[in-house]
Amino acid sequence: QVQLVESGGGLVQTGGSLRLSCAAHGFTLGYYAVAWFRQAPGKEREGVSCISSTAAWSNYEDSVKGRFAISRDNAKNTVYLQMNSLKSEDTAVYYCAAGNFDNNCSGYGDYWGQGTQVTVSS
Repeated sequence: QVQLVESGGGLVQTGGSLRLSCAAHGFTLGYYAVAWFRQAPGKEREGVSCISSTAAWSNYEDSVKGRFAISRDNAKNTVYLQMNSLKSEDTAVYYCAAGNFDNNCSGYGDYWGQGTQVTVSS
C-alpha cells in the first residue's frame, strides 16, 4: 500500500522538543523532495520546511528558522523534522508531502500523510 505516515507528535511544554518522522511505504521516498506543512485550528495550511531528494538543499519558514531542522535518511525511506524551543504558536496538525518542491518550498505533493498533532502548552 502506497502511503506516507507521520509520527512523533504529542503534547509538550513550551521550550520543549519533538521529532516528527515521515515514513514512506510502497514507494521510494528518495526520488522526491519532501515538505512539511502545518495547519492550526481556524487557520490556513502553511509550509514549514522542505528538503530536496538528496538533501542538497533545505529551507524553512521564517518563524521556525533556527528552531526546526529537517533531515532525511533515504536508506530508511524517512524524513525527519526536529523541532526545538517549541512555542504555543507551533500548535497544529503537521503533515508531510512528497512531490515536486523547489527550494522555496513551492510546488505540489504527489503523496500526503494523514497528519500528526503537535500541541505545545504553556
